[in-house]
Amino acid sequence: MKIVALLLFILMYVLMIAYSKKRHYIALMTAFIFVILGILPYNKVLTSIDLNVLLMMSGTMILVYYFIESKMPALIADFLLDRAPNVMWVTIFMSAFAGIISAFIDNTATVLMIAPVGIAICKKLRKNPVPMILALAISSNLQGAATLVGDATSIMLGAYADLDFMDFFFLHGKPSIFFSVELGAVVSLFVLMFMFRHEKKKIDVSKDVKVKNYFPTILLITLVLSLILISFIPYKNELANGLICMSFAILSLLSDANHNKKENKVVKNLREIDYQTLLLLTGVFLVIGGIKHVGLIDDIANILLNFGGENVFLLYTLIVFGSSIISIFIDNIPYVATMLPVIGAITFKLGISPYLFYFGLLCGATLGGNLTPIGASANITAVGLLRKEGYHVSFMDFFKIGFPLTLSALLTGYLFIWLVWC
Repeated sequence: MKIVALLLFILMYVLMIAYSKKRHYIALMTAFIFVILGILPYNKVLTSIDLNVLLMMSGTMILVYYFIESKMPALIADFLLDRAPNVMWVTIFMSAFAGIISAFIDNTATVLMIAPVGIAICKKLRKNPVPMILALAISSNLQGAATLVGDATSIMLGAYADLDFMDFFFLHGKPSIFFSVELGAVVSLFVLMFMFRHEKKKIDVSKDVKVKNYFPTILLITLVLSLILISFIPYKNELANGLICMSFAILSLLSDANHNKKENKVVKNLREIDYQTLLLLTGVFLVIGGIKHVGLIDDIANILLNFGGENVFLLYTLIVFGSSIISIFIDNIPYVATMLPVIGAITFKLGISPYLFYFGLLCGATLGGNLTPIGASANITAVGLLRKEGYHVSFMDFFKIGFPLTLSALLTGYLFIWLVWC
């Protein structure tokens, strides 16, 4: 049964790479086969699905949609533009803003919010928008792992390792992954400043953005505060974070229904949820449950241990840079879902704390996708927006921006995590 499970698991990944737009169907079909063949017993189907992760993602997706629709992000962008003396600084400000926003909401949503502003600026200045928009997308990806709600991989780590919102800032009295991500982001901004050092043209942008509704912003801020507060409550329900996110999402839907009685857009807005990612995660959870049940997780852990021995530094380095390379080709959501239990098994066998490897995994898997235009959904979104404007982005165009920013952030985070958590 192990061999069959392994072959199906490998085939799932191969098909997801080959047919990326159908990856949710592929994951669900693999899960269905696992259940039919008995690789995943029927009585373990429901317990294999992490409902807390799915609830958190669904809730934040709804809330972020209303936040974007309110025009608040565009207003904040205008505020930053008003303080940018030239093109170099507007690129720095916009990239930093994209990074900060991405620490709390989905990276793709961040690009959709901010990239159109950057394109409008470049049009007015008669400049090629490709470098600026790619910088925004990459900066967005760099900081997705900074907080519990910043990225799907962060939500998955939080649920698997039982980490609360504040644990991403300080854990067991030590600076947590937030600081490694932010330090890497700061270093990457200096690299970006060097890359755009010749862009000294003045900025003059008219400001005509008006916020349509402040309620989504209030809800988003309150959500973050609620997640912070509940992190101090011991022995809470395992679905607590997910239920909080869904509660705020329902409030936003009710508010929308109340303010748009004549033209109810609630059903239309519910269609904006990324159901494909939710279905993908559901399928992956079931597949991981199956390979864990037949003992493949322990086998993979033993292979890594045999390769790295008991050398913690070698294993840590392998996890960080191996994850970076793998994430170029494989979506980091199913990859992280696969590796979390593997790392748990490795650290249990070594008798060490798992957080060094957990944070290294998140650092490598999150940043690796920035090396290619198809390595992360935010990159794909940015390239798509540029294509609509008539600008073609080649692999080298992306690599020139992505490689130096990614390498600087990755090395910084890699060293910080090792020095703090070794």
